[in-house]
Amino acid sequence: MTKARLEVRQAETGDIRRIAALAKRVYEDFAPYTQSEIRGQLNNYPEGCFVALLDDKLIGYCATMRIGGDKALRPHGWDEITGNGYGSRHDPKGDWLYGYELCVDPKTRGTRIGRRLYEERRALAEQLELKGIVFGGRMPNLSRSWRRVDGPEDYLEKVIAGKIHDPVVRFQLANGFEPVGVLKNYLPEDKRSRAFATHMVWRNPFVDQEASPKARVPRGVENVRVATCQMQARAVKDFDEFMRQVRYFVDVAADYEADFILFPEMFTLMLLSAEEKELSPLESIERLSEYTPRIRKALSEMALKFNINIIGGSHPTRMDDGDIHNVAMVCLRDGSIHEQEKIHPTPNEAYWWNIHGGDTVDVIQTDCGPVGVLICYDSEFPELARRLADEGARIIFVPFCTDSRQGYMRVRYCSAARAIENQCYMVLSGNVGNLPNVANMDIQYAQSCILTPCDFPFARDGIAAEATENVETLTISDVNLADLAWARAEGTVRNLADRRFDLYRIEWEQKGSGGDATDISGPPPTRQHGPGGG
Repeated sequence: MTKARLEVRQAETGDIRRIAALAKRVYEDFAPYTQSEIRGQLNNYPEGCFVALLDDKLIGYCATMRIGGDKALRPHGWDEITGNGYGSRHDPKGDWLYGYELCVDPKTRGTRIGRRLYEERRALAEQLELKGIVFGGRMPNLSRSWRRVDGPEDYLEKVIAGKIHDPVVRFQLANGFEPVGVLKNYLPEDKRSRAFATHMVWRNPFVDQEASPKARVPRGVENVRVATCQMQARAVKDFDEFMRQVRYFVDVAADYEADFILFPEMFTLMLLSAEEKELSPLESIERLSEYTPRIRKALSEMALKFNINIIGGSHPTRMDDGDIHNVAMVCLRDGSIHEQEKIHPTPNEAYWWNIHGGDTVDVIQTDCGPVGVLICYDSEFPELARRLADEGARIIFVPFCTDSRQGYMRVRYCSAARAIENQCYMVLSGNVGNLPNVANMDIQYAQSCILTPCDFPFARDGIAAEATENVETLTISDVNLADLAWARAEGTVRNLADRRFDLYRIEWEQKGSGGDATDISGPPPTRQHGPGGG
């Protein structure tokens, strides 16, 4: 018996690079999808994303989400309906499937890959007893035929009548879709379609199209236990003594069966207390960076041994280009190691320590779903948290290091705002105490906490748990991720779903080979990323 050559299955996060490469091959006229956008599509509704593989080569991809008919059946643009390409407008109680991406490797066309992906969508709609499937389809021969028709509606009629050939429209008609109109300014950069799209619908014959939608998001339980360590700065004689302090809290959190433990920003500064003399700020950072390999190895071994995901606060690290960055090491209990750089060094960090900002912020896939990390000052920039939420983050960890109550409250109030804006949990961890003769550890102020959105399923004041001020302790709480799904779909307010993409959005500029950096603007005349299309 030989192995099947063709496989169509649900897309996985391990497919992201290959999906991005496929889209780049297919959409030569458009800027390609970023991996961030594809990551969001998969995280926001994994059940609706499918890939086709031929001889283990990824040759097809489609992305789909659920959405209400009040949005899917009225005029809209691709950016607006998809949440700027991330699939973040997915509504778990939506009564329609919306197909916003389907691409097939041009070298394998003729093998009916597109039809097979359409069949996956149709099977999903039937399984969920949804009313049908909607999308905006391209009209790639419209521009070429413009002088022969009286507008896009006339063009569509002539294609249906067989008087004009359009391979995309004909393919969709052959797959059981019917046009219900033309969408204007759907993809502004689609010059071949003159930014128009056919508003295509397939109606599920197995459901009553007139029935009112009855879907509700279940108030289920998807508990994750998080621990935040409010750590006392103390003198240590060497690296091993420092790691014993860290191991103690990891052990305790593991005894409580926590899924995550978060340590504070710059918690490794106490290693400088082992130096024979006080070092200057630049000497201190240089010395700390030398510990990076040992810290990474020790945290990773602890994560495996204690079966817990460790968010390793942050640690100054020399990068390949010679710059020092402030980096959070995320060591997961499966043995994988991830890093998140601080994007915005504070003025003091940049001046005294010559710390540079990173260029990328992305979710990290864990066994409890995608999570994000915003180091201290980064929590005060709402664009970063929104990026993580669009990629699917439901928990965002904020290691911080503040020397005064004013500084702490900036981080605390901004994190509370991020929890409300993005309907997610925010977990904060800070240092307490002081270390004489160690730069930046003269005094510390912290009240570590676990913050929630403010709505009925959550704690009354939006605080799941908080530590006593300036006392070394471990604060532990269960958070229910299912409550977030309910709040995003049926909450008193629905910040993510109610964004006005027709008025504003965030544009991310690609920088370097590893990801994207932020550039905030109003709605540009054309999209700068992601091709889109049904």
